[in-house]
Amino acid sequence: MEYQTVKTQEKNGVQWITLNRPDKLNAFNEQMGGDLLEALKEGEKSASVRCIVITGEGRAFSVGEDLNTNREFYESGKPILLGETLKRKYNPIVQRVRKMDKPVLAAVNGVTAGAGLGLALACDLRAASDRATFHEAFIKVGLAPDSGTSFWLTRILGLAKAMEVGMMGEPIDSTMALNLGLVNWVFPQDKFAEEVNRIAEKLAKGPTRALALTKRALNRAIVVDMDSALEYEAYLQDVAGRTKDHVEGVRAFLEKREATFSGQ
Repeated sequence: MEYQTVKTQEKNGVQWITLNRPDKLNAFNEQMGGDLLEALKEGEKSASVRCIVITGEGRAFSVGEDLNTNREFYESGKPILLGETLKRKYNPIVQRVRKMDKPVLAAVNGVTAGAGLGLALACDLRAASDRATFHEAFIKVGLAPDSGTSFWLTRILGLAKAMEVGMMGEPIDSTMALNLGLVNWVFPQDKFAEEVNRIAEKLAKGPTRALALTKRALNRAIVVDMDSALEYEAYLQDVAGRTKDHVEGVRAFLEKREATFSGQ
């Protein structure tokens, strides 16, 4: 399917979704919000896609909302119902990323801020270029955190550090992001695409059902008590234990060979 503001490509079980407004640092307008959501739905439904990568064209991942879109409102002094924008444009994207039964990898190629940071944090795993920077920039325009950033920053950083990041609004470079746990990997820019592809293809070749159940278990574990988490883990393990990939994984282990997972 063709989109106006995102590019998609599927290769070796991986769907690459590239935010494509490089002249605007991949800032979100209405079109890009809709295009990204539809591309995510397309990847989620495709039987051949087993991993999704989200990245940005040019020197940015995404700087969040395109403030020029609402310039006339700001110049007129009229109130803007930002909550409605979140419910219509950003929240469905974050929810789609979190709830789909496929691993989603953010390839943070450059600057990311605001709702762009929310998108990156919503992904299951994050790889960053050594040129990437991270900005919880809402405070600088007199706003509170949105697009899930308050949820993820408190869980990744802890309350005190999340308060600092949210209230001070200082940029975080790739090295600090790795040390803080905001990203899983940092790679040199000249090897970035190659390394991201290696990780994505490894996920695509993995036991798809087990990856999905792992995602469900961890999503649930961060919002429930331990007893509920243990109960849900037992339920998911019943499901995973009946998959062909589980049998193949055990056989491969016993036979001392590499497993070949089919996604079933």
